[in-house]
Amino acid sequence: MSQQKPFISTSFSYETLEETLDIKPKGAQIMIGIPKETAFQENRVALTPDAVGVLVSNGHQVIIEHNAGEAAHYRDKDYSEAGARIVYDKSEVYKAPILVKSAPVIEEDLPHLQQNQVIISPIHLSVLKADLLQKMMDKRITAISFENLKDDSDSYPIVRSMSEIAGSAVMLIAAQYLSSANHGKGVLLGGISGIPPTKVIILGAGIVG
Repeated sequence: MSQQKPFISTSFSYETLEETLDIKPKGAQIMIGIPKETAFQENRVALTPDAVGVLVSNGHQVIIEHNAGEAAHYRDKDYSEAGARIVYDKSEVYKAPILVKSAPVIEEDLPHLQQNQVIISPIHLSVLKADLLQKMMDKRITAISFENLKDDSDSYPIVRSMSEIAGSAVMLIAAQYLSSANHGKGVLLGGISGIPPTKVIILGAGIVG
């Protein structure tokens, strides 16, 4: 009678087990609201989807009003995929303790502002109406102005960034107005063989001029 040998399999495989983990944010969590700007010809939005993603990945909450980035060609889907919460009621955005705006506070914003709220936006203090400023003070609003923020090198990073954008765009806009399509002189910027160069006068020494 033959003795049966035990069967031993030498083949094996690994199976990945998935588990959802709740990653707690480090440090204090803040809630930031991004309202849709209603000022005349204001197409900017305070935060891009990439910036929202950075904030959310660090454990913060971002609430964005529906179509806040539409004029800047950012969709609600872009923000929601970055982790933001899209709301359709403006008052929901203004419940956030911190608001970030790309335009100064206007009269339409006042009814929505909360007591002791922090607003990070341009202020333009030299042209700010006294009654608007007083109403913000009555609500004990802490207003942090974009144009006055300095970095460690004693420069203004936000103003510099906006100047770079404006300085790059202004030449494109000027070229458009010089073309015949906009009833201009029908000239083109840049060196073209056989055609005299266009003369442009820039006032100032900054990026914009």
